[in-house]
Amino acid sequence: MHPFKGIVAGFIATVVLSILMIAKAFSHWLLAFNAIEGIHRLTGGPLVMGWVGHFVIGSILWGVLFAVLYSRLPGGRGWLRGVVFGLMAWLAMMLLFLPVAGYGFFGLAIGWPVAGFTLVLHVIYGVVLGATYASLTAQR
Repeated sequence: MHPFKGIVAGFIATVVLSILMIAKAFSHWLLAFNAIEGIHRLTGGPLVMGWVGHFVIGSILWGVLFAVLYSRLPGGRGWLRGVVFGLMAWLAMMLLFLPVAGYGFFGLAIGWPVAGFTLVLHVIYGVVLGATYASLTAQR
């Protein structure tokens, strides 16, 4: 287990995820859903706290948890273990964060595309997280 390498992999995956979230915002698609604004509303601070929270969750929380669970996750290859983990993180978002942030379970309060869009994002996050972590922890 390598928690620091999990944080590094989580940070890189969160950067990729953030770029996709920014691209979504510029596309004007799913304007009713903005995870950063949801985190910002929960923290009660300035909007930058939404971004800070996003990076803390993606880098530290999920990164360390992935490092802890890595050897127990199915899939064999790092990227596939990352996909499994990404699906678990997506389910946590659907059942915990979205309802608390006011979007309803699976985001249904604002429309079903939220669940599909965030599923794709979490799979991409998982691929990057798993591949990066496997690369960082490979025996040289």
